[in-house]
Amino acid sequence: MRKVAVVENPASGQTSPRRREIVPTTLRALRNAGIETEHLTTDGPGSGSALTRQAIARGCDAVIVCGGDGTIHEVLQAMVGTNVALGVIPMGTANALASDLGLGPNPAKAVQALLRARPVQVPVGRISFNDSNGAPQSRYFTVAAGIGADALLMARMDPVLKRRLGYLLYIIEAFRIWVGHPFPLFQASFANGHGKPRVLETSQLLAVRVRSFGGVLGKLAPGASLHGQNLCLMAFKTRSRMRYLRFLLAVIAGRHSFSDEIELIAADKVECSHRDDSRSQIYVEADGELLGQLPVRIEIAAETLTLLIPPNAQP
Repeated sequence: MRKVAVVENPASGQTSPRRREIVPTTLRALRNAGIETEHLTTDGPGSGSALTRQAIARGCDAVIVCGGDGTIHEVLQAMVGTNVALGVIPMGTANALASDLGLGPNPAKAVQALLRARPVQVPVGRISFNDSNGAPQSRYFTVAAGIGADALLMARMDPVLKRRLGYLLYIIEAFRIWVGHPFPLFQASFANGHGKPRVLETSQLLAVRVRSFGGVLGKLAPGASLHGQNLCLMAFKTRSRMRYLRFLLAVIAGRHSFSDEIELIAADKVECSHRDDSRSQIYVEADGELLGQLPVRIEIAAETLTLLIPPNAQP
């Protein structure tokens, strides 16, 4: 790394004295290593992508995000297909990508790990969807993309309460969804090679790109990897609340398995749409960011991301 832009999201994570020291610690460590460093601060939705494009235009060869998965998701949109490397300092609520890269909660250790990291070209997912106005859009993602109850969870997250309660708010809202959500079915068509697509009805679909989410979810989808060349998909072919609950408890215990009702599927592409008789509002998310609604297509992008992978990262 020669010239680095540090992009901070001041709204990421919970406010605390320790959190306020993360960015100064990161900037100091980079400058002490002889790296030209600039500090950029996001000020609202979309600003992370704009700041990153400007930094790349100024000749930065790396962008380090001080934020959570949502901030990384924004910055990512300006970096896929370039040779500029993306680094992560965990400062959000979940920090799934940082966890997968072996970057713990200690910012001083995280930045030292990034100084020893090597840039690696990795595949990224791409999700095409309809935004809130019905207009077609697409986004890249690195952690996961989901359709169904997990996206509804993101839609219900209040930013102010999230900063105050952190991960607890996820648990509260997940419980409310489990109690009251009808888990409507939608249609998913899975394509592999040139064979005939396989069509299923599912109430929740999750495309996972990381080996480990960290925290209570841990290794949710065996076979998922940032280096994977195809999609690792979890399809919930059930509307049963008890089946969802049993699976989640097994995940927390690290003992979950897959079955006809909750299936692990490898595919090149998946397309999802409403059932002909459905009028349900079914949300779509990627990397924890609410995007829009069905219909959706998820695939591996032709472009790649240059990612700073520390020596202690998971293979």
